[in-house]
Amino acid sequence: MTKPLSAAPPTTVAFFVQAALSFGLALLAVIVGIWYLPVDGWVRGFLALGMLFLTTSAFTLAKCIRDRQDENSVVGRVDQARVDKLLAEHDPFKAPAL
Repeated sequence: MTKPLSAAPPTTVAFFVQAALSFGLALLAVIVGIWYLPVDGWVRGFLALGMLFLTTSAFTLAKCIRDRQDENSVVGRVDQARVDKLLAEHDPFKAPAL
């Protein structure tokens, strides 16, 4: 008998809140840093757009990685189920058909 695949434990609410707060604090710190930077407005705008692009790209990359992991885990479970079915149906003592 094969060992069942176990899913990763879900994240706790405290971990989710900590991650969201740290992201928000880091984003706020960069925004404040750009705002008080002693440069012209167009330089601030360029840095703000760059930060916005970096932030959205980070979310997109995280989603792509999560989707790939989910896809691989589903495929792995389907393959494991096929192997389990083949092993369950196989009878090593059955005489070969002639």
